[in-house]
Amino acid sequence: MHVPDGFINAPTSAVTGVVAAGAIAVSLRGARRELDERTAPLAGLVAAFIFAVQMLNFPVAAGTSGHLLGGALAAILVGPCTGVLCVSVVLLMQGILFADGGLTALGVNITDMAIVTTVVAYALFRGLVKVLPRTRRSVTVASFVAALVSVPAAALAFTLLYWIGGTTDVSIGKVATAMIGVHLLIGIGEAAITALTVGAVIAVRPDLVYGARGLQQRLKLRVNGELVDAPGAGPAPVPAPVAARSHRKVWITGLVASLVLAGFVSFYASADPDGLEKVASDKGIDEKAKEHANADSPLADYGVEDITNARVSGGLAGVIGVGVTVVAGSAVFWAVRRRRSEDASPTSTETTV
Repeated sequence: MHVPDGFINAPTSAVTGVVAAGAIAVSLRGARRELDERTAPLAGLVAAFIFAVQMLNFPVAAGTSGHLLGGALAAILVGPCTGVLCVSVVLLMQGILFADGGLTALGVNITDMAIVTTVVAYALFRGLVKVLPRTRRSVTVASFVAALVSVPAAALAFTLLYWIGGTTDVSIGKVATAMIGVHLLIGIGEAAITALTVGAVIAVRPDLVYGARGLQQRLKLRVNGELVDAPGAGPAPVPAPVAARSHRKVWITGLVASLVLAGFVSFYASADPDGLEKVASDKGIDEKAKEHANADSPLADYGVEDITNARVSGGLAGVIGVGVTVVAGSAVFWAVRRRRSEDASPTSTETTV
C-alpha cells in the first residue's frame, strides 16, 4: 500500500507530513517507556523482519497481490509507540533506497501504514486480551484479529485522504469499495503472518512479547474432573519476566530468518500488483502518478544495478535492505534507550561546608 508521488496533492501531503512528524515525536517519548532490557535489543530486528516480509507479496485474487503492513506485528511484539517507529524506519529505508513509496508521500505512508495500523491493531488487541481467557493462545488469537482489522482500516484511511486531496476526479465510493474489499483479503494474509510470528515467539520466549505482559491467571484445582479457581488464590503473573535470559539466540534466529526471506524466498513472491496498485490502475487513480525522485537509485525496484541475474540481483538487494534496516533501527532504538537510562539516572550534588 505504498502511495507514490502524485496520488495526493501537495497541501494534503504536507498536512500528513506534519501529522506523521508529530506522531513520531510522541512515539519517541513513548518508546522510552517501552524499550527496556527485553524489547530494546529486538526493536531493530523487528523493523528488519518487517522489511523482509514486505518483500513477500502473496496472491489474494485474480491479478492482485498483497504484502504485510506490519503495524500490528510490531505493536504486539515491542509496544505501540516503538511499533510506529519500526514501521516508519522501514518506510524511510524503502523510500530512500528502493524507490518504493513517494518521498513527497512519505507523510501519507507513515500516517496510513505506520500510525493507523498500529493504533487500530493495538487498541483492538488490548481489548480482546482483556475479555478472552488469560492464556498464550488468546494472545495469538487476539493478534490474528487485530492484524486482520488493521489492514482494511488502513485502506479506509487512504480512501479518506484521497477524498480530501486526490489528484484525479474519480468516484470515491467506488474507490472505497474496491480498496476495502481487496484489503480485507490482504488482511487475512497479514493476520496469518502476524499470528504465526507472535505465536512462535511466545512459544520460546513469552517474556519478549510486549503485548503479553501483565496477563494473569488464577491457580486452578481439579475438583470432580472440572477445573475451578483455587479458594483465595491470588493472581499469578503469566508469563513471569525473565530479564536475565539472553536475547542472543532469538536475535540471531530472527536475523537469519529475515535474511533468508529477503535474500531467497522473495524471488518466489507474486509479481502481480498489490492492492493499491490494482485499484489505482482500475479506477484511474494513477493518472497523475509521478516518477520516483530516486528512480535511478542503484537499488531501485529491489534489484542491484548492473547485476543482470534477477535472482542474484533481487536477493542481494533484499539482504542489503535487511542489513541497512537493522542497523538504522537499532541505532534509533539504542539512542532512545540511552535517553531513557539518562532520564532515569539519579542526579547527586555535593555540598561543601
